[in-house]
Amino acid sequence: MILVGLDDTDTPESAGTNQLARRLVASLPPGFEAVLVLRHQLLFDPRVPYTSKNGSASILLRKEPGASLDALVDALRREMRAWYVAGSDPGLCIATSAPPDVVAFGRRCQRELVAQAEARALAAAAGIHLEGLGGTEDGVIGALAAVGLLASGDDGRVVHRPGWEWPDTFAGPRPVAEVRARGVDVVREHRSGAEVTAGVVDVGKHLRPAYRGGRVVLFVEATEADAASGVPPAEWRALKLP
Repeated sequence: MILVGLDDTDTPESAGTNQLARRLVASLPPGFEAVLVLRHQLLFDPRVPYTSKNGSASILLRKEPGASLDALVDALRREMRAWYVAGSDPGLCIATSAPPDVVAFGRRCQRELVAQAEARALAAAAGIHLEGLGGTEDGVIGALAAVGLLASGDDGRVVHRPGWEWPDTFAGPRPVAEVRARGVDVVREHRSGAEVTAGVVDVGKHLRPAYRGGRVVLFVEATEADAASGVPPAEWRALKLP
């Protein structure tokens, strides 16, 4: 598997990092296939420059034998440069694995300020490709953090899986079976952790499951009955966790 991270790729007037991640998936060179795209929440603090809520994105790729990593780096770099807008500070990270200190770095980026120099030094020591592609290049911090958080297998919100169209029309009340067919490994009641195997889930405007334990998990809560009819529109409501 190949782990890709990207961050700080947009401005308030431009499309966001999640859309760029989908564009990168669509432009992959031969021999690479996207497994999922995640959105990670980093430190939400006024001392950190961000467009909306300081999120970064990661992409998990499947690599076929013989596929060229150099071709992958070139393709992703080219698309990110084409996407670049003045005022953004994009960073790109590509790794075949992430050691524990990179995972720990990702966690730290969710709770404290981290310097660009530390991200670069850590990536160099681990043999991980990390580069800035414009502006201050501070996006390398979130890009490396995204790779670490993806490698943890226990963070992020899924924003894309193979077969998901964009814009995505999978919304509103949906049977659990349909949700599972979209690439959700398991539906769980949030408080108890019990698996939900039947019924209808209101997924909201978009299906946004979490990535936990290396699996795609949709957490739900029970809905209340409608005051007029006494019948809930769906037994379950999807929760969009970070």
